[in-house]
Amino acid sequence: MFWNEVYKGTPPWDLDRPQPAFQAVIQSGEIRPGRALDIGCGRGENAIMLAINGCDVTGIDLAENAISDAKLKAIERHVNVNFVVGNVLHMDRLFREEEFDVVIDSGLFHVMKDEERPVFVQQVHKVLRKGGKYFMLCFSDKEPGEYELPRRVSKAEIKLIFSPLFDITYIKDVIFDSLLNPSHRKAYLLSATRS
Repeated sequence: MFWNEVYKGTPPWDLDRPQPAFQAVIQSGEIRPGRALDIGCGRGENAIMLAINGCDVTGIDLAENAISDAKLKAIERHVNVNFVVGNVLHMDRLFREEEFDVVIDSGLFHVMKDEERPVFVQQVHKVLRKGGKYFMLCFSDKEPGEYELPRRVSKAEIKLIFSPLFDITYIKDVIFDSLLNPSHRKAYLLSATRS
């Protein structure tokens, strides 16, 4: 499987620290202690940060290698996070409806295919409680590059796909930190509330 192969090495987004955009959201008080889900959690840095800040956290990723590494990292840091291998397009098979107060997505949405996006949004909506918050970090259409993935996403695309099921609070220009060109990758941070 592609994602397992990727995690045999160190992918460019695997910083060994949380994304600064999510650190800022926690520091601003936008994420408060509660049940949190980190979708596409990779090796778990953002999930571990949420747990350290008082959240009851679950992290989900398709890559078994990443989840194994995340579990070891949480043990080493004496942090309790429930890491599970699973497909975010089928979260309703793994979690209860309205189970989470907050869901975060660091770089998952921008690798979704067009036909997967509506399914993805519905799945996030199902597992998030009414009034719950969704935060998504993705490459913006301002980021140069010719690569097919990660796709560059416009504010208009984000509004179009999320607004039927979510109230958008903001879409901010932020940085997606990466081992390639650190602190310079242009991104959007979406804050949305489940309607």
